[in-house]
Amino acid sequence: MSRILLDRVSRWYGNVVAVNDVSFEVGPGITGLLGPNGAGKTTLLHLMAGFLVPSAGTVRLDETPTWRHPEIYGRIGFVPEREAVHGFLTGRRFVAAAARLHRLPDAAAAAERAIAMVDLRDAAGRAIGGYSKGMRQRIKVAAALVHDPPVLILDEPFNGMDPRQRLHMMNLLRRMAADGRTILFSSHILEEVERLSDRVLVVVAGRLAASGDFRRIRRLMTDRPHSFTVRSSDDRALGRELLAEPDVSSVELRDGVLTVRTGDYGALTRSIAPAAQRAGVSLLELRPADESLESVFSYLVRR
Repeated sequence: MSRILLDRVSRWYGNVVAVNDVSFEVGPGITGLLGPNGAGKTTLLHLMAGFLVPSAGTVRLDETPTWRHPEIYGRIGFVPEREAVHGFLTGRRFVAAAARLHRLPDAAAAAERAIAMVDLRDAAGRAIGGYSKGMRQRIKVAAALVHDPPVLILDEPFNGMDPRQRLHMMNLLRRMAADGRTILFSSHILEEVERLSDRVLVVVAGRLAASGDFRRIRRLMTDRPHSFTVRSSDDRALGRELLAEPDVSSVELRDGVLTVRTGDYGALTRSIAPAAQRAGVSLLELRPADESLESVFSYLVRR
C-alpha cells in the first residue's frame, strides 16, 4: 500500500509563498484536503503528483521523490481542476490515449473498463467539447484510472456534477478506498469532505491549519465563537433578555443592528425564540454573521 509523505515542504513563486513549511502523510483510504479558494490546495496536489519541484523540503511517494522520477506516474492517477482535454476528441479516444501513454498492452480494453467505472459508456463516442462540466470531470477521472494506479489525487473532482453523478463518484471512490487505494481529493465545500472522508487536512494561506479525524476537526469548527445578526420588533428588549442566557458572551446594539456573540451555536439557536417570547417581541431574522469558510479556517489557524 502506497503513502505520500511531505516533510517541511514550501513552494514560492518569486515573493509569493503558495505553500509554507507543510508536513503530513497520506495513506490508504480517503483523505480530504479542505481550504478556501487560494489556500494552496492545487499547489500541494501538483507537488504530490510530481508536476512541481518544492522550493524547500521533500515530497515522496513511499521512498521515491515525486520530482524528476517519472516512474511514479505509473503509480499515480491525477485529475486536475482546470480543463485539460481537447474538445475535438471523443471520450473514448481521450481515455485510450492515456492508456497508450502508460504503455498498457491493450489500451482499448483498458479505456472501456475505465469509462464504464465512471458511468460514461453511452457518451464515450461523443466529442468532449459537447460534454457538460460534470461529464468532463468524469472523463478526466476515467483517464486517471485507466492504468489502475494505487494512488489517486483529485483536484475539486465534483465541480459541475449533478446529484446523481456526485453520488456515483462518491460510491466509486469509497469502493476503491476499500480495496486499499490511497485517495486524496481537494474541496472548498465542507459537506463534500464530511460525506466522503474520515481524515481531513485543512489548509489556509499555504499553511496546514489542522489535520486528523474529520469529526474532531468539525467539532473545532462548530465549537468556535460565533456571531449572529438579529432583527426583532424591539432589539433593545431582546438584547436585555439574551444577556441572561448562559451561552451568550456579549450583546451589542449599534447603528440599529443587534449582534449576539456565543460560544455555542446550537444553544443560541434553541434559546433565542423562548427569549423573544419572554421579552414580548417578534423575532424577524436570525442570521450567522461569520459563517464563511474563510472565517472558519482563520479561527483554526489562530488556535
